Amino acid sequence: MELQRPFLRWLVMSICALALFSAMFFAWTALQDRESTLAIRPAAQNISVPDGFSIWHHLDANGIRFKSITPDNDTILIKFDSSAQSAAAKAVLDRTLPHGYIIAAQDDDASQTSAWLTRLRNSTHRFG
Repeated sequence: MELQRPFLRWLVMSICALALFSAMFFAWTALQDRESTLAIRPAAQNISVPDGFSIWHHLDANGIRFKSITPDNDTILIKFDSSAQSAAAKAVLDRTLPHGYIIAAQDDDASQTSAWLTRLRNSTHRFG
């Protein structure tokens, strides 16, 4: 009976440690920077959408890497690896593209984690 108690204690501690590391891993993957998308739209109907080559040129000249540039109806979608790259690209494109374009981050509907984090960050918490 004395031999089983240290083994049982070791087994319980191992299971608790495994559960803790699993929870930490899932929290890390949820909070990790995900890909981000910028959408460029004309502000008025008489303005045409900029071509992808000029956008590529502006981003490449400033050292900003992107995954893809895709036209979608009257919108240009630019995908980035992280939200930091997306923010840097927005600053560059705001500065270099002529006025008349709306440049905004687009929510990725596929990412449930980012939706939860957005809801948590945007909600006001009042105690009292």
